Amino acid sequence: MSEIVLINVTGEDRPGITAALTEILARYRIPILDIGQSTIHNALTLGLLVELPRDGSACPVFKDLLFRAHGLGLDIRFTPIDADDYEAWVHEQGQPRHIITLLGRQIDAEHLAQVSAVVAERGLNVDHIVRLTGRISRRDRHPHPLASVELSVRGAVEDLSDLHGALLALGQVMDVDVSVQEDDIFRRNRRLVCFDMDSTLIQTEVIDELAVVAGVGAEVAAITEAAMRGELDFQESFRRRMALLKGLDESVLAGIAERLPITDGADRLIATLKRLGYKIAILSGGFTYFAEHLQRRFGIDDVFANRLEFRDGKLTGEVSGEIVDGARKAALLRELAAREGIRLEQVIAVGDGANDLPMLSIAGLGIAFHAKPIVTRQARHSIATVGLDGILYLLGMRDRDVAMLVET
Repeated sequence: MSEIVLINVTGEDRPGITAALTEILARYRIPILDIGQSTIHNALTLGLLVELPRDGSACPVFKDLLFRAHGLGLDIRFTPIDADDYEAWVHEQGQPRHIITLLGRQIDAEHLAQVSAVVAERGLNVDHIVRLTGRISRRDRHPHPLASVELSVRGAVEDLSDLHGALLALGQVMDVDVSVQEDDIFRRNRRLVCFDMDSTLIQTEVIDELAVVAGVGAEVAAITEAAMRGELDFQESFRRRMALLKGLDESVLAGIAERLPITDGADRLIATLKRLGYKIAILSGGFTYFAEHLQRRFGIDDVFANRLEFRDGKLTGEVSGEIVDGARKAALLRELAAREGIRLEQVIAVGDGANDLPMLSIAGLGIAFHAKPIVTRQARHSIATVGLDGILYLLGMRDRDVAMLVET
């Protein structure tokens, strides 16, 4: 016969504590059923779930652990665990798990309280909480801080869209991004990322920039906005806008390409993903002329966009080949995944407009980035408070992981 005991150890952290205590358990051949440890600001919490004999021979174990803990300046507590409770706990390990990620410029108690309340209301239990971003100095303030906390929750989610909707609504009220993902093998093995270009990788709509130079800025901008809101078919709106640009001199394009405003966090995100071996593609309803400029800048693997036609050095108002609309983006994403020999669950898609929804909906991680309301409502994930490098935290990366990749 045996009994199960939970050993809780708290105190000031220092090297050698775990070794000292587990050495005693090893000397008495005590099985360890579970172990967990966390440290916050040098304050240690260590838990050991062990199985002890009931014949009284465990007394020396308790004594030695008490003496060793006292010598190390630690508090130690022993709690017997009912056998039936233990078995019930063991059977819970097969329950579904989800990862909830909070992203923002600052995460405080109110954010955590509200999110954990939503989780509790749905009968889910928080197993682990981890801070992904680095420690924040209270003296040397960063001009553009990032904050990310990850919660691992356990339990069956009856309606994932309901949970997503509740967290999205919270995020919009509290100015923080909240994402929920299934904690499965695909989350840890993404291999391909497909970006929209305009208002995603760059902070502008290139066609609007061209229109301003052509003197038709207001007309083109109005059509663009209607299309991005989903009020106009993309192909129809695209042809209407292109017709307004007829006659624009080719020399204008080079200047616009050189001053494209790169979205905050794009460099950090792409550099990190490339070092991890990700394939990176641009799937854009914009133009190859500008997408290929970004391809050279970032070392992007594939570009699919619309190819402008010129005659005598001027835009004809037409494009050659098939127009890249929402359906074409989704088809291209499927083709790229098949070429790489990966599943759609291993693909990340990022975009802001209604024509991005088809690819966002089929990607394992589809992210509406600073998107139009219709896109934010329909996408499973959304980033609206930070830059593109916020995606790294949705992948579970920590600042120290990213720093290590940059240094190597």
